[in-house]
Amino acid sequence: MFSAATYIQRRNELKKKMSTGILLFLGNEESPMNYTDNTYPFRQDSSFLYYFGLDFSGLAAIIDLDEDKEIIFGNELTIDDIVWMGTQPSLKEKGALVGIHRTAPTGQLAETLASAVKSGRTIHFLPPYRAENKIKIMDLLGIRPADSGKNASVEFIKAVVSQRVYKSDEEIAEIEKAIDTSVLMHKSAMKNARAKMKEVELMAEIQRIAVAAGGQLAFPVICTINGQTLHNHHYGNTLKSGDMVLCDTGAETALHYGGDLSSTFPVDQSFTPRQREIYAIQLTAYNAAIDALKPGVNNRDIHLLACKTLVEGLKEIGLMKGRIEDAITEGAHAMFFPCGTGHMMGLDIHDMEDLGETYVGYNEQARSSQFGLKSLRLARPLEPGFVITIEPGIYFIPELIDRWQGEKRFLEFINYEKLESYRHFGGIRNEENFLITQDGHRRLGQAKPVTIEEVEAVRRG
Repeated sequence: MFSAATYIQRRNELKKKMSTGILLFLGNEESPMNYTDNTYPFRQDSSFLYYFGLDFSGLAAIIDLDEDKEIIFGNELTIDDIVWMGTQPSLKEKGALVGIHRTAPTGQLAETLASAVKSGRTIHFLPPYRAENKIKIMDLLGIRPADSGKNASVEFIKAVVSQRVYKSDEEIAEIEKAIDTSVLMHKSAMKNARAKMKEVELMAEIQRIAVAAGGQLAFPVICTINGQTLHNHHYGNTLKSGDMVLCDTGAETALHYGGDLSSTFPVDQSFTPRQREIYAIQLTAYNAAIDALKPGVNNRDIHLLACKTLVEGLKEIGLMKGRIEDAITEGAHAMFFPCGTGHMMGLDIHDMEDLGETYVGYNEQARSSQFGLKSLRLARPLEPGFVITIEPGIYFIPELIDRWQGEKRFLEFINYEKLESYRHFGGIRNEENFLITQDGHRRLGQAKPVTIEEVEAVRRG
């Protein structure tokens, strides 16, 4: 964890942003896979980590704004716990690590909150995303699990977002550590892929590197010859000559900051002429989006620039036609690019998505309902301290081709006759992570092979 001073400073800043009441933080519990004692790897709630830094299950905390008290709640280990799990610091010792000197058993949390509610005080809580915490909210505050999200404190959400959205130097250093490991994961996948290999073999190598670096995967590996499926977590296919592999993966450090990179590479040592042509279009859009990154530019405009560049390239090879601006306004480009150009990242790969993209990515502005554009997670002006991804892609989705062609949609913009010969092409995506600086941007971490020449050089060994 970071120093106690870091967590003290974060909590003090939060207290300045809130007026009155009690701020309730629920840490995460262990999650059983198939019975109680066989659990998934533990992952602490990110906002709990941000303010309290303690990577242990079964904890909760409050910040009492009116009485200026900070308390961590949890139970001490029993002798049975110690026999099976080993020794851990006491609750008081855990609190001292993050600058908190008041601790109490878990059972006292309900009493504390009940007393506050009886006195007419407000209990602020963040939207729970795990079932056990929705049940805790019901037990503690009498709010039905189905209603817990809409009863979360908007004031609290906005205060947390306004802090976590700006990354400190020590956070950036941790993110870069995660990215450096992520680059190794991608290079290894590029180097080791070969015909007749199963996707799962590449996935296993990727995961090995993340764990060997002392952390974990930041999210389930995407490693597939079916790159047209945006979040493909199936690993049952066999690589064969003529395929491309789309790999979207990242490492998470022991402090739970993550990297998020994407690569696309041929199973053969070189791209085919058609693969090279589409890859070059994607790469042009990718570089155009990166070059436009700077404070004050709305990320929605970065996205639309990437879309415009993609359409220009696709029009040049005859897959699209008509007036480029109209094609984008109408959403015809979403045939090939039905998602967003990037998102915030930090303690969460889609940073603070549990708090609501309305507050994180949209500054409470209305979100488009248009297919493709509605999937853009970040559409606000960029500011120094933001860490974001850039990841435009080109995808050929047979089901979408058939649907739109059958509906005779965008006949003035899409050349369906030529598109038919691409229906089994797959997809291409590149992605790296960037810090918005005072006067521009900086690519974080080590460089990843991106250009056609760089990728082919790795493939040839």
